[in-house]
Amino acid sequence: MTQRSDDIAIHAHGLTKRFGERVALDRFELDVPKGQILALLGPSGCGKTTALRVIAGFESPDTGSISISGREVVGLNVDVPAHKRRVGMVFQDYALFPHLSVGGNVGYGLATKDPQRIAEVLEFVGMAGYESHMPHRLSGGEQQRVALARALAPRPDVILLDEPFSNLDAPQRDRMRREVRSILTSADATALFVTHDQEEAFSVADVVAVMREGAVVQVGSPDVVYGHPVDAWVADFVGESVFIAGHAAVGMVETSLGSFPNPSEHRGRVTVMIRPEWVHPIPDQDGAVSVAGREFYGHDQLVYLDMPDGLRLRSRIGPTPLFRTGERVSLAIDEIVVFPGASSN
Repeated sequence: MTQRSDDIAIHAHGLTKRFGERVALDRFELDVPKGQILALLGPSGCGKTTALRVIAGFESPDTGSISISGREVVGLNVDVPAHKRRVGMVFQDYALFPHLSVGGNVGYGLATKDPQRIAEVLEFVGMAGYESHMPHRLSGGEQQRVALARALAPRPDVILLDEPFSNLDAPQRDRMRREVRSILTSADATALFVTHDQEEAFSVADVVAVMREGAVVQVGSPDVVYGHPVDAWVADFVGESVFIAGHAAVGMVETSLGSFPNPSEHRGRVTVMIRPEWVHPIPDQDGAVSVAGREFYGHDQLVYLDMPDGLRLRSRIGPTPLFRTGERVSLAIDEIVVFPGASSN
C-alpha cells in the first residue's frame, strides 16, 4: 500500500550493515505510518535489533538512508546523532539508571527537568506519585512503565522498543502487552518494536513487518500476514500449519485431502497450507479419519487427526465437543492457502 510521505514517520531505504563477514541488514526497507504501532517480527539473528539500533542512531549503516517525520537523519553525507533524532528508546532491560529516582530517570532526557512534565507523564503510564521511588524497588512491569514514561517525556516523534516484554514472566507479559498498547494508543504515538514472538506482534501491533536474513519480506496487518502469508517460510514462522502437495488448475486444487476451490492464480504443482483452526472434525463412525489425541486448554482444544495415508492434521476448535482417542470422524476444511512449487514436507 502506497502512502503519502507526510503520513510516514520512519522511512528506511536500502539499508545495509555488515559486521565483518556477517550481513546484518541486506537492502532493508521499511515505512512506519504515523500514529501506528509496527512490530518488526523475525527469528533470532535476522537483524531486527540491528535495524532498530541503526534507526535510533546507535549504529551507522554501510549504505542507505533514513528519514524521521520527513527529516533525513541518515543519507549521503548526513548522519544525525542519536540525541538529535527525536526518538524515544525503551531498551530490552529498561536501562534505568540505578542511582536516580523514578523522577530522575523520567526527567533525564528533559532539558529543563520540568517536574510538571515528569508528574504528567508518570500519571499517564499509571505511576503517579512514584517520583521518589528507586528503580530496584519496582517490579518488572513498573520498571517498564517508567522506561516508557522516560521515552515519552521529551515528546519524541517516534518510540522504539527492543523486545520490550522479554524480561517479564508470563502473567506480567500478557498484562503489559495490553497496557503498553493502551498507553501508546492513548498518546497517539508512533512506535516500532522488535520481537521474535508472533503472538506478541499480532496482539500489540497495528502493522507487522516480517523480517528474514536482514530484509523485510512482508508487511501488513496482523490478520493479513497470518491469513495470507507471502510464502511458506512466513506461513510457518507466524503460526502452526500443515503443508501438503497439490496440483492446481483453473478454479480447483487437487490434494490427498480432496478437491478445494483454488484461491490463487497458481497452476501445476503447488504447496497447500492448512491452519489448525481451518480444520473441523465431525463425529462420524464411518469416517476415514481417526482421532490420535488431543490437548485441552479450557478455552479451546487441539485435536490430532490421522489420515488414511499417514498424514497427521491438527484441528484447533472450541472446548466442545470432546473427542476421544480412536474416535472416527470426517473433516470439513473451510480455507486453504496455495503457494507455487512442490511441498518440501
